[in-house]
Amino acid sequence: MIKKISPVIFLLLLPYLSQGKDTLSYETHVRPILEKKCIKCHNTNSPKGGVNIDNYKEQARVIENGAFWLKVMDQIETRAMPPKTEPALSMKDYTDLIEGIDGILQKSLEKKTPGHVIIRRLSHAEYHYTVLDLFGVSFDAKNYFPSDGSGGGGFDNQGKTLFFTPLKLERYYDAAEIIVDSLYSDDDRWEQIVPFTFNPTGLTGIKNWILSFFSTKYKGLNDPQIAAERVINQVGSKAYRRFLKGEEKGRLLELFGQVYAENENLSNPSRFNTSIAQVLKGILVSPNFLYKIEEEPDKEGPYPLSHFEVASRMSYFLWCSAPDQELYDLAYKGLLQDSSVLAGQVKRMLADPKSKRFAENFASQWLGIEKLIDPQPMVEESLYPGFDLELRTALYKEAGEFFYYALTKSKNFLDLVNSDYSILNRKLAKFYNIEGVEHDDFRKVTFADNKRGGVLGMGSVLASTSISTRTSPVLRGKWVMEQILGISPPPPPPEVSALTEDPSIHEELGLRKILELHRSSPECQSCHEKMDPLGLGLENYDPTGQWRETYEKVAVDASGVTSEGERFNGPYELRMILMQKEERIARNLSTKILSYALGRSILFTDEPALVKLENALLENNFNPEPFMIELVNSYPFLLKINDFEKKSI
Repeated sequence: MIKKISPVIFLLLLPYLSQGKDTLSYETHVRPILEKKCIKCHNTNSPKGGVNIDNYKEQARVIENGAFWLKVMDQIETRAMPPKTEPALSMKDYTDLIEGIDGILQKSLEKKTPGHVIIRRLSHAEYHYTVLDLFGVSFDAKNYFPSDGSGGGGFDNQGKTLFFTPLKLERYYDAAEIIVDSLYSDDDRWEQIVPFTFNPTGLTGIKNWILSFFSTKYKGLNDPQIAAERVINQVGSKAYRRFLKGEEKGRLLELFGQVYAENENLSNPSRFNTSIAQVLKGILVSPNFLYKIEEEPDKEGPYPLSHFEVASRMSYFLWCSAPDQELYDLAYKGLLQDSSVLAGQVKRMLADPKSKRFAENFASQWLGIEKLIDPQPMVEESLYPGFDLELRTALYKEAGEFFYYALTKSKNFLDLVNSDYSILNRKLAKFYNIEGVEHDDFRKVTFADNKRGGVLGMGSVLASTSISTRTSPVLRGKWVMEQILGISPPPPPPEVSALTEDPSIHEELGLRKILELHRSSPECQSCHEKMDPLGLGLENYDPTGQWRETYEKVAVDASGVTSEGERFNGPYELRMILMQKEERIARNLSTKILSYALGRSILFTDEPALVKLENALLENNFNPEPFMIELVNSYPFLLKINDFEKKSI
């Protein structure tokens, strides 16, 4: 039976877990019993309790959602299902269901099943940085394109949320015009794309003809199609993140030829450059550029990604952009499945300043602080004057800078939970009442006391987990559970009333007493007992994240007892308790970063990889480098499996 066991023991037991289960089949051994006993209530048309078992017709789908089937198995094992209003399972059916589901899940973990990664459009950040690295044009994609949501993992690079709409498509065409026009108007940047002057007449044509006898560089520069092919080969391959296919090159050359013929009134090199500009616009609206496409050859089971696909996964994970020349060269040589080569590339890429893109992009979404840079006010301005967009933007930047420092300088992810420093400029130091900081750029500043430290002491997190007029211990406690410990409390029952917002009651009782009254009802108590103490431990921070000693006229009481019986008083002692929960922190960071790297939600079949990632943190004092190397070498990152669903197109 699958139980929660220690990560180390789990890996040792894997070879033995599925002995005797090889012949089990969901379709043969499990599905018939479910159809007889369960599916009449848990089907597509009548999913009692929101549970639809009928939707699982193939074993691959069961494995894909193994976490759900662990819950199903638990309901059957404890005899909670079928309900008492229905006939009980016979001993044979009971045993066959438990052993069948358990055996299938165990066997799936023995295999290295990487999970299906669907085709993904570039996120707005990925589009921005890809265009910047390819063409040197800084295009504000986030504010130009309609906003995207966040996927199941909470990140904007999740394939299921990166859909197309007619408006988005129209904006991509307009963006291509803006980007290429900007590129064309800058002689230096244009020369990087077209590193020769195409003018096949007069002295230039004679010069090219003579030089063609001594160097292949000049061969064909009198022929517009051959000259265009040189540009298309170079730019197209980098934009598509692989070698161009023959038909793709042919279509781009055909577009060049059409535009070149239509502009016969222009003289070269303007005629040539105008035609190339149209080709570049075509590249920028091509699905091969806008999407991270991975081929699906006709193969059964897991198979390795191509080396160019590995290069793209690495670059978009660590740099939020297309691969650089070194990654392309390694892919061309077929070296990007070699573990030592991958380890060397991870070290190189983390040392490159472009890794700050990962730090900023990941941290802002993991911490949930994006609304800081939204123009709309976050707090009631009459209560908290000065908490303007400029200050909020600085708080937002602090989080990314801090994560980047922990990633590349201190090399300790536990700093995210507690630290004696942050990365501040003069404006933020003044906001935090820290003296002696005069620099306008962001630098490491060591704290003189323990009031702050880690992400729990950051104004970005504290403001994002408050409401406009007051703090919210419930939101803050829920945030600590989910984003630090990886524990998701259930949603509140629909009949539960919200906290009173009567100012006189808040002034008289204080927030702690109001919460105590609120959670006195049985339907609220179980969840609030877990969340509220964690949030109340942060009550010394007001809704903007500034330190305070009172709430209205009531002195702040930031003491509490966790659901596990640990007592604390104030943010520092709370952080010390959290620091003892290393396994939960390691598992949560592993889950979040793997989900971000893959662009999909975490699956049950990722469990063996997650165990290794968790151990990479626990065994290396939370050093990010061995962790990142382990991730890039993991089977979910390097392997893929074709979708078991039939394609309609």
